[in-house]
Amino acid sequence: MFSDPPMSSRTFTLDEAQSLLPVLESLLRGAIQCKKGIEEFEDEQQALQQRIFVNGGTFVDVAPFARRKAGRVKAEQRAKDALAEIDSIGVQVKDLDIGLLDFPCEIEGRVVLLCWKLGEHAITHWHGTDEGFSARKPIDERIARSKRTN
Repeated sequence: MFSDPPMSSRTFTLDEAQSLLPVLESLLRGAIQCKKGIEEFEDEQQALQQRIFVNGGTFVDVAPFARRKAGRVKAEQRAKDALAEIDSIGVQVKDLDIGLLDFPCEIEGRVVLLCWKLGEHAITHWHGTDEGFSARKPIDERIARSKRTN
């Protein structure tokens, strides 16, 4: 349904990434809520199609269905807009279902990813660009005291 956006070249310090969390959390929650609404509509549509098939046809009141379909289209656009806004900031959405974000951060000439998951109070972990959530490591002093170099 949603494709991965191109990787941004922007990097963040830990403090910069932390300061963005309230805005990002709001955008992320909105996108997740829209995605759930889309999935509910698709489940309803599939159940209706199954009922029509099993019954060999059935009466369908199309007005409520058409309203729900229009709502689905709007929800998809709102979700895409929220994800595009997150991407425009330079933050990577890694898993919309669990609300997982990565912030590129340059440490000693190497880019790593500061990792935050919806529900966490702060960014407390990081991982390499070729690693994922399961390889998260606690923020260390190098990352905590990093400053903008450009």
